[in-house]
Amino acid sequence: MINRTLRALRGLQNQLKSAEAEGKFSGKFSTLADVFSNNGRSLTCGGIASSVVSVRRVESSTSAFPASHHNHKPGLGGENQSHDFSARSRHYSAFLAEVEEEPDFKGLETEFPCLLKNPSSGPEPEYEKVVSGFKTFEYNYPFETKLNGGVIPELTIAYETWGQLNERRDNAVLVHAGLSASSHARSHSDNPKPGWWEKFVGPGCAVDTDRFYVICTNSLGGCYGTTGPSSINPLTGKRYATTFPLITVDDMVQAQFLLLDYLGIKTLHASVGSSLGGMCSLTACVQQPGRVGRLVSISACAQSHPASIAMRYIQRKSIMTDPNWNKGHYYNGSYPKMGMKLAREIATLTYRSGPEWNQRFGRKRMDDSPLSLCPSYLIESYLDYQGESFCNKYDPNSLLYISKAMDMYEVAEDFNNVHEALCRIKSPVLVIGAKTDILFPIWQQRELAQLLKQSGNDAVTFYELDSLYGHDTFLLDLNGVGTAVKGFLETDQSEKGRARIQKDRT
Repeated sequence: MINRTLRALRGLQNQLKSAEAEGKFSGKFSTLADVFSNNGRSLTCGGIASSVVSVRRVESSTSAFPASHHNHKPGLGGENQSHDFSARSRHYSAFLAEVEEEPDFKGLETEFPCLLKNPSSGPEPEYEKVVSGFKTFEYNYPFETKLNGGVIPELTIAYETWGQLNERRDNAVLVHAGLSASSHARSHSDNPKPGWWEKFVGPGCAVDTDRFYVICTNSLGGCYGTTGPSSINPLTGKRYATTFPLITVDDMVQAQFLLLDYLGIKTLHASVGSSLGGMCSLTACVQQPGRVGRLVSISACAQSHPASIAMRYIQRKSIMTDPNWNKGHYYNGSYPKMGMKLAREIATLTYRSGPEWNQRFGRKRMDDSPLSLCPSYLIESYLDYQGESFCNKYDPNSLLYISKAMDMYEVAEDFNNVHEALCRIKSPVLVIGAKTDILFPIWQQRELAQLLKQSGNDAVTFYELDSLYGHDTFLLDLNGVGTAVKGFLETDQSEKGRARIQKDRT
């Protein structure tokens, strides 16, 4: 609008100049004076700026077209009229030059309050910063890791248990936690807060504590009681930070078997895990096939896929490029909160599904505030909340180490091929996947089930779930996941299960 107005005014100015040059003041001047009137009000520089240009108020007491011009009569006072006309034209030219100094621009305010709201609808997994309520197993010997000749001087494993171990000591179920989960799978008297698998573990639940002795550990490299980067190195008296050796899924499972030895458990009724836990569950059966009666692998794989590696890489980069990360030595300084928060927001994108978010959030706005660069949509608010609520609960270095272990995972790494690795698994296997999972796509679980069958295991069950919750299905879909797990753990499979294992031992 401003540019169009300026062009019109310039055109009128040119007409003024032509009229002045040709001496055509009679009638013409009166017409132009009418044009430069605003509802009968003579336009001053200030009047034009406020009513037409609207860029800024130009304070001026000098009239571009003095009010006296209304007193001129056509055809009279030629010399004075010419003088007045020239003066008006000069005033008007000066005004146009002044207006043109102001750019034709209107932008955003530079304040970003970003007052976010937490959407209250929709199920969410339970994650807490666990600092008590768990037991510990101390392994007071050097623990050798798989890569680079790494050695941890001594090892602490945090674990929790539910139910009772029977006299034969063969009703134990080892539940393997995911990347950021603790040993607190379910609430108990020492820690009454809900666990990360609260609805799946307990009396009468999918993993029935009236039947089974359930064990859950905090993974090696974690920050909830098990030795990890945030632990104190007994040889230096300082936190390991990024001097901690690189760890693998194999290392995590080896540490868990040390715990089982300490508890006097030679054979597990079942090894159950999801995501990272599903990798651990599969690895346990490959490492120690004679010690695992049944295998449950949920939303996991036989080897990490490039897309999954890429997603975790971006999370690690978010943390490592935070200036406060300080090469991992931030424990006595500023915490890399922004990097950790962004990493969690990226992770959340991989944990849930587009169909769920379309149903849950759609394109709903947070409020009716004017649009800005701050979050405007509920989905943005949700991601911000997830990042903010999680970033102080988990150690960033633990996320770096454990996510890297997931990237490196390949069940057949120490074998000539995948069939050679999987043929070691003789026990019944349950594989579960969700169609909406983008972190561990359903084809990976389908592939794992097929590979197990091709490797000679004829007791493989595969369930493909139509769940909205993406990768988080294993945390939220009690009906689909819970029912399948409960049936698998409790069904008598003596012909293809434990009897077969016992026969192989003799």
